[in-house]
Amino acid sequence: MLFTVNDSSITSNSLASLLRIIPSGDPILFYEDGVYNAMSGARDAQKVIDAMVSHPIYALDADVEARGIKKIIAGIKVINYDGFVELVENHEVIPWL
Repeated sequence: MLFTVNDSSITSNSLASLLRIIPSGDPILFYEDGVYNAMSGARDAQKVIDAMVSHPIYALDADVEARGIKKIIAGIKVINYDGFVELVENHEVIPWL
């Protein structure tokens, strides 16, 4: 399953709740305001770094750019819309709210 997160951990506890239950190996995609979770130095950056041991983590490039984020946590793959479509084609999508 592909879990998508569209909220920042500053305004929501979506990421924290997801990380407590997500099955090992399932990918996470940050999009919309969720890309703030991929930012180096973000509030829950260490949680994201720890999660990368068990999960591939992606961030949508258009949302990263739109929010002016310059530094992403090392190891997070920034993908374009084609990459997003590929993830959706290969996984059942679970929007995590």
